[in-house]
Amino acid sequence: MGIGPWLYAAAAYNLVWGALHALTPSLVPRLLGLGAIDPLVWQALGLFVAVYAPAYAWAARNPERHAHLVAIAVLGKLSGLLGFAWAVSSGALPPRFGLVVLTNDLIWLPAMLLYLHAAAGRSGGWRAFAAGA
Repeated sequence: MGIGPWLYAAAAYNLVWGALHALTPSLVPRLLGLGAIDPLVWQALGLFVAVYAPAYAWAARNPERHAHLVAIAVLGKLSGLLGFAWAVSSGALPPRFGLVVLTNDLIWLPAMLLYLHAAAGRSGGWRAFAAGA
């Protein structure tokens, strides 16, 4: 299976997740027992997640042409994982917040990283890929 179905699934997921959090910002914090979190923070997070939806859809239609959109997505997902690790280690978030990180970041990374590895190879290596080749 190529990356296309993964990217279409990511587009749908991000659209639904983003809309859910923009419209019901207290739902997930309440379900995870996170206590009082400013709903505006969750709404903003939902909107940021939803912004990725069209990029995933564009990349799914023509993965070879839009590999750099996938690279940006991977950077966002890696940032999410690093931010989660920092927040848990500093006590800012409980480990159960990992459920959010699992569905938003972790499950998508293997397919995206494998795709980027292949895309970099087609570009002549990571340096050429990073340069925009």
